[in-house]
Amino acid sequence: MNERLTTLLAHPRTQAVLAWIRQWRKELAVFFLMLATLAGPFLLKPTQSTAPAHYDRRLVIISPHHDRIREEFGHAFARHWKATKGETIFIDWRVPGGTSEIAMLIKSEATAAFQNYWQSKLHQTWSPAVAQSCLNPKAAPEDAARKAYLASNIGTGIDVFFGGGAYDFEQQAKAGTLVAGDGEKTGLSGLAKRHPEWFSDAGIPEKLSGEPFRDPQFRWCGTCLSSSGMVFNRDVLRRIGIPTDPVAWDNLADPRYYGQIALSDPGKSGSVTKALEMLIQQQMQIAYDRLKAVPKSKLSPDQLEAQAVAEGWNEGLRLILRISANARYFTDFSTKIPLEVAKGDAAAGMCIDFYGRSAEEDVRKVDGTSRVGFIAPLGGTSVSVDPIGLLRGAPEPELATAFIEFVLGDQGQKLWSYRVGEPGGPKEHALRRLPVRHDFYTADNIARMSDGREAPFEKAQSFTYHPARTAAAFNAIRFIVRIICVDSHNELHAAWKTIIDHGMPERAIKVLEDLTRVKHEAATGNIAKILAARDKVQETRLARELGDAFRNQYIKAGRMAQNDE
Repeated sequence: MNERLTTLLAHPRTQAVLAWIRQWRKELAVFFLMLATLAGPFLLKPTQSTAPAHYDRRLVIISPHHDRIREEFGHAFARHWKATKGETIFIDWRVPGGTSEIAMLIKSEATAAFQNYWQSKLHQTWSPAVAQSCLNPKAAPEDAARKAYLASNIGTGIDVFFGGGAYDFEQQAKAGTLVAGDGEKTGLSGLAKRHPEWFSDAGIPEKLSGEPFRDPQFRWCGTCLSSSGMVFNRDVLRRIGIPTDPVAWDNLADPRYYGQIALSDPGKSGSVTKALEMLIQQQMQIAYDRLKAVPKSKLSPDQLEAQAVAEGWNEGLRLILRISANARYFTDFSTKIPLEVAKGDAAAGMCIDFYGRSAEEDVRKVDGTSRVGFIAPLGGTSVSVDPIGLLRGAPEPELATAFIEFVLGDQGQKLWSYRVGEPGGPKEHALRRLPVRHDFYTADNIARMSDGREAPFEKAQSFTYHPARTAAAFNAIRFIVRIICVDSHNELHAAWKTIIDHGMPERAIKVLEDLTRVKHEAATGNIAKILAARDKVQETRLARELGDAFRNQYIKAGRMAQNDE
């Protein structure tokens, strides 16, 4: 055998091939890497897919939703459509990332589509001013580009926007990328005509405790309920010397949590920004109640409100700063947080209820106990919605409307909330979401739900969301936290460790927590103005100036603690 191999290797043709391989080895390496890249998606394609080999129609949905939600709703709606219409459909899920990435993609695609329409159909000259105004809700009513866009049926090639936060959908509705439909057959306006009971206080109220549940113009509507909260690992908590489960946001600011908190970048996730907004709102309400209780106060109602908002804003940011200082990292994906906590790589993290409850269920023992827990702090978070809406120029408006109807109907509400195995419930994974329709909370349905005892409509009364306090500052919160916590995390984390190690000196803490540059007046004034202008040059300049200032501030605080200054 060895002789034959030696003879083969010594053959002139074999030698020629080996010489050619040695000569072109770099090119061959690049070729095989490219081949592996192209073949990878096909080789790694999951066995469970909503893409049939042959299909009659295609529905394109853009979503930040977890793969479990996409699988359950995709398969269930495809089965429903086949059974009722006899057609095979392909649900084409587009998942570019979180809601921030989705917003950028929709804006980019809508602007590009309108540019083509503006130039080829209307024969108008394209300019930066036209690009700026076509999707701008603040454009003048007589602006030609804005009027042309709103009067058109220009699409992005996507039918449905499914999942995110009410704020994200409000922004898309204002831009004009979400539409109500024709009022008869398509969109939420058509569904309101067919199911008026859904869109009422007995079904889906327009607002609950200050939170919007649906758009009064029917451009979007909530599909299920969401709350922000804390996911935690009891084993890790006991290991680091914390004997009790966290119950309030400020628990995560405890120095014992140093290096044990998992957080997500608010610039990538609307749900994370919403959680931070709730934390700030709670501090504003605490400040309001404290000031109101002062005997013989000379503050007028407007003055009391203004002072409470300013003080609560500062205290809320201070808490966010401390929690961030305790953080191990900031991930781009909010779905990663409960996974890290469940594995024991972090003691706790901030996430929405679905992720936390799913993590708890995934590691639950036979006796019903679990090392993972989730809590929505009472009085520290509102009950909000996870919406859906029809996109302008949807290629399949009737099919898209049928999907929206399915999600809002009994079949969709069962998928969100029922336990696996219950009739009409999910097939593989309990989604652990609460129904948005109040009328769905019957005794029979509650008995079949994974979390039927949560009573979200009743709990919502413990927290009232005041849009006037923070809604206009939502983007400012996202921007400020990114600058003072995410981009400056190395300096903040190191300074906080030095402060902890040196006995928490008050002077160093005061320097670390100096938030004068981002106080409420600045956030709703100059910072909000620059962000609203959408001038990336100004925004980048502001981010650099604030970032440099806070990094130097943290370094100074750490040095003061180390030197006992």
